[in-house]
Formats: sequence, structure tokens, C-alpha cells
Amino acid sequence: MKYLASLLIISAAFVWSCSSEEMGSAKVQVVLVDAPGDYDAVNIDIQDVQVNSGADSSGWVSLESASMGVYDLLKLTNGEEAFLGEVELPGGSLSQIRLILGSDNELVVDSVAQQLTVPSGSQSGLKLNVNADIVEGVTYKLVIDFDVAKSIVKAGNSGKYNLKPVIRAEFEAVTGAIAGVVSPADAMIYAIQGSDTASTYSSESGEYMIRALSPGAYDISAIPADTSYLMSGVMAVDVQAGTITEMDSIKFELK
Repeated sequence: MKYLASLLIISAAFVWSCSSEEMGSAKVQVVLVDAPGDYDAVNIDIQDVQVNSGADSSGWVSLESASMGVYDLLKLTNGEEAFLGEVELPGGSLSQIRLILGSDNELVVDSVAQQLTVPSGSQSGLKLNVNADIVEGVTYKLVIDFDVAKSIVKAGNSGKYNLKPVIRAEFEAVTGAIAGVVSPADAMIYAIQGSDTASTYSSESGEYMIRALSPGAYDISAIPADTSYLMSGVMAVDVQAGTITEMDSIKFELK
């Protein structure tokens, strides 16, 4: 217990909190990558990225913290990626994603820039089916992978090029969560890994969830608001990506 207490003091500057209102949502981050093609540059004008967790056209939601603009796809190879934004969604499923393209799409071949014609992407968007389950408390990464070699089509003998995107979307969980119940209900719960600490308050019923935790082992420390009770802790709790680690109930003992 002294070990846990000292870690709390050392890690105080790194604490972030997760309120009980956030427990019912998952976070989806969207990044852009590319399969290379034989061109000097392929500049794609991304104006909006939307996700749909519903079964109809009314469920489209734009990404938050979006980084829209023109991206050279050929720079997004060999592990490089562009972060497009993220969004909070209710636990359940993610059905589709779509890219809304602007007019500044350009291909550079032999140092000569040419306009890329987009048949329908700027109007209705380029839709991709995802159809993946998402779990509350977990952060996911959705990787949008352009295949440039297949996406650029020469328009006959005109010398012009069309963009007919061949895209795949890979969906992966990148974090996990820890959940449990404390009694009495009013407490602060910490998950400690090295010098980093994540925390949350328990709800009125004693339930808590600490989410968006990178995979690995965490020490859990629970500190009751009522100082007549002792703090409690659990060592080396394993967190795996895409899962919620359910803890045994923590019952505080009187001093």
C-alpha cells in the first residue's frame, strides 16, 4: 500500500479523469495511409470525414478535432499516417464511413501537375462499409488505406486522369478498459503504469470504468471519500486491447 501511495504522489501531474457520463461511449480515431503508386505526387482534397453507427442515412456524424485539407498520399507509406480526427460513439456498432472530397485533387506525373477528376466523391462522398462492433470504454483506430496504383485511371487518349478510389478500411482496437464496483460508493480510482496515471470517480452506485488504457499491467488504487475507511489496491491488473477487464468488487475497510 505504501508503494501505491507513493506512485500516486509521483504521478499526480499525469492524471486525467473519465467521468461516469463517458462510460457509455467508445472512441474511434481515423487515420489515412497509402499503398504506393508510380507517380510523383497524388494530392487528395479531403473536406470532411463522417461515420455512421446507425442503419440509415440519418446517422452520419462528422469527426471531431478534424484535420481536413490536401494530403499527398505518396507520403503516407512505410508506416507514415495522417490523423484525420476522432469521434465519440455509443457502444454498439459502426456501419459505414465516408470521405467528402473537395475540388483540389491533383496528380503529378514526370513533374507535371494534372487535375484529377472525381466522378461522384465530392457530392455524396466515398462510402466504405465497416460493420464492426465497438465496445464502450475502448479506443479504436480505423485505418483508411488508398491503393493509389488502382485508384488512378487514365481517361483514354485524352491525357487526363480520373480518381476512382480503391480503398479498404481496417478496424482495430488500440486500447482497453478496467471496470468494477467499490463499496462504499463514493471513491476515486486510479490505474497506474510506470509514471502515468489514469483516474475516474465512482458513480452513485459504486460503479467505475477507466478507459482508453494502453495494453499492459496496471496497479489499481481506490481511495474512499470517507476518510474513516482505508484505501485499497490491486497489483498487476492485465489490460488487453479491445476488452474491458472486469475487477472483483472492492470493499473498503474501516480504519
